[in-house]
Amino acid sequence: MTFNDFNFDPQLFEGVQSMGYLKPTPIQEQAIPLILDNKDLIACAQTGTGKTASYLLPVLQHISTTDKKHTKALILAPTRELAQQIDQQVEGLAYFAGISSIAVYGGGDGMVYEQQRRAMMDGVDIIIATPGRLIAQLSSGVIKLSHVEYLVLDEADRMLDMGFYEDILRIISYIPAKRQTMLFSATMPPKIRTLANTILKNPEQISLAISQPAVGILQQVYMTFDNQKIRLISGILKNGNYGSVLIFASRKETVKDLNRTLKREGIKAEAFHSDLEQEQRETILRAFKARTLPVIIGTDVLSRGIDVEGISLVINFDVPPDPEDYIHRIGRTARAETTGTAITFVNEKDQRKFSYIENLIGREIERVPLPEELGEGPAYQPEVKRKGTFKRKKPLTNNKKKVI
Repeated sequence: MTFNDFNFDPQLFEGVQSMGYLKPTPIQEQAIPLILDNKDLIACAQTGTGKTASYLLPVLQHISTTDKKHTKALILAPTRELAQQIDQQVEGLAYFAGISSIAVYGGGDGMVYEQQRRAMMDGVDIIIATPGRLIAQLSSGVIKLSHVEYLVLDEADRMLDMGFYEDILRIISYIPAKRQTMLFSATMPPKIRTLANTILKNPEQISLAISQPAVGILQQVYMTFDNQKIRLISGILKNGNYGSVLIFASRKETVKDLNRTLKREGIKAEAFHSDLEQEQRETILRAFKARTLPVIIGTDVLSRGIDVEGISLVINFDVPPDPEDYIHRIGRTARAETTGTAITFVNEKDQRKFSYIENLIGREIERVPLPEELGEGPAYQPEVKRKGTFKRKKPLTNNKKKVI
């Protein structure tokens, strides 16, 4: 199958060609015909599978064949970075079709808020928004969503993790009940099923294999004590030939501390976290995409909020709290059939969490010995607790997210 088979409007198809799209990915091949057929959809697919275009293209096709007097589509996303990336894809795909969009997100000053409000008042075909900022705009009473025909929830699981459930329902109350709704999620825990049952009508379902990292990722693990991590990561960054590096830590405070430490080591890096102003975040991402900044350090929000090609190395400074987050973190490398490396540091406290990751992906990750000058790391004993032992019967039952 090629994109010719979807019979898109010629101007939209010109945008598809200009973006370099040749052959649809599996999620695009399955989702586009269903959305074109006006079906509600619930799709389980991880980041990097082409899911954004899988809903954008049919929505753009629908809009291109109707009048453009009112906002026709609303896309909700968990983070400002993802909202911006979706908006950029709309701009590229719809360049020749004359379809307009606006990204609505928080973090800016009063001028940004006013610019977003004015753009929506003047009329825009597609709004891409984070729930919190859209609620603020809707509360003013100026913005109307009464003509929205297409609603998309992108990375719905992450939005619920961030506490947006009630905000989502409130936003939906502003939208006509007669609409087409599409829900995309990397995982499908019970709370997503509950939301889907509330807002979708007789949906079609797509579930791609989500629990396997890309085959082009070389996965490695170091068993290390906390006091060895800084020297280890410094040696990896200084001695390795890595152009673009993402480092993940599970806490914002760790991100900040690690950034200061690496800078003292002479490594050019920047911390990426929610305390930064929007302009600062955008400056960091631009420098990273332009290859003038080799290293970014962030939390798991970054794992789904950044879309940069050519990332050669991902380092998990600590083990992510959820096995699925491991998939998202290392999925930032080896995109579009390229290759990359993912390295995870595992201390004695994180060994049990790490064992859940190996169970999830169905294989053992390569152990790499520590450099000789660092000495020995902790022995791998995931079954041992501080007091007594336990038998792991169902390793994912303590995991909030379950894979379908």
